[in-house]
Amino acid sequence: MLGLVMAEALLDADTTASEGQIAPRYNALVRREACAAVAREIDLGAVLKLGRSEMKSGGRRKDALLADAMEAVIAAVWLDAGHAAARGVVRALWSSRIAAVDDDARDPKTSLQEWAQARREPPPAYVEVARSGPDHAPIFTIEVRLQSGPTAQATAGSKRHAEQAAAEALLEKVTT
Repeated sequence: MLGLVMAEALLDADTTASEGQIAPRYNALVRREACAAVAREIDLGAVLKLGRSEMKSGGRRKDALLADAMEAVIAAVWLDAGHAAARGVVRALWSSRIAAVDDDARDPKTSLQEWAQARREPPPAYVEVARSGPDHAPIFTIEVRLQSGPTAQATAGSKRHAEQAAAEALLEKVTT
């Protein structure tokens, strides 16, 4: 339902856009981080019923849990009240994001891969160089490498975030 409404909203907003222009915007609006951010805006975490260990590990703040819960709410509205109601909820909750999504909303990993491909290099390699913290709240350090030599590292609470931050750092390094 979320994907359908986002595609419709983006096409309504720019009827002349190509698939290549719409796809990065679409991905930015439906990815886990966007769903989790909307869930935080409506304080969805406060009403989640969680097990004790999940509560202790900060489950109400976890992107994956919040994103899944947000998608479940959309599905529940759709099942209970139908397409039009679910569409209205999604449009209302995502309206500011739809209006503000960048024309080039590619994530840093995609941008770095495209940069490398344009220079006839293989895709960047991501390597976990360190992991610390307890199992329920790990901290990852990721290094991204280009075959031509440049590297960058970043640390975050998830591999995905660390990879994105490392890619962003390397892009900054190679494009300035």
